[in-house]
Amino acid sequence: MKILLIGATGTIGKAIAAELSEHDIITVGNTRGDYQVDLTDAGSIAALFGKTGKVDAVISTAGSIVFGPVAELTEAQVTEALDGKVTNHLNLFRVAKDYINEGGSLTLTSGDLAQNPMPGGALVSLVNGALDSFAKAAALETGAALRVNSVSPHFVKETMEMMGMDSSAGISAADTAKAYRHAVESTESGKVFDVPDYI
Repeated sequence: MKILLIGATGTIGKAIAAELSEHDIITVGNTRGDYQVDLTDAGSIAALFGKTGKVDAVISTAGSIVFGPVAELTEAQVTEALDGKVTNHLNLFRVAKDYINEGGSLTLTSGDLAQNPMPGGALVSLVNGALDSFAKAAALETGAALRVNSVSPHFVKETMEMMGMDSSAGISAADTAKAYRHAVESTESGKVFDVPDYI
């Protein structure tokens, strides 16, 4: 299977590449990887697929999030959060759907705060929930031709450790990657795959 992995140089992306190493993985990042892409620019996405050609699956772990007290959020922060996690993935879907082989899949990355919010994480819950809802709705229209799903990671141990947090409640990147295997290799569509279910 030919898989385009966007965000491949990040903590989760590297683990997905290792988990799916028996497949043909094309790594994509902002500045590193086999190819580079700017998901906020549809032209950049089109240029990427012009180089790679058709693929069997696209996985994206890319995205930036914004934390902050909800009463203090600025318009700039809201725009940053939406552009960094939602608008960019709408761009990806619009372009990628024409480059994914029949019956292939597009897997987006949301996050546990969509279902389990925390103080200071309102914008994160907003954008993660939006991606989950989009995957469910888009799958109703794409049908069997294109499977659309999202994976909802919990706090990743390695990230927590880098931030100086207690990582005992976290889930390793390697275990997180198992949910992406399910997303790519199953026949399900319009689903949100909660990482603990696939460990």
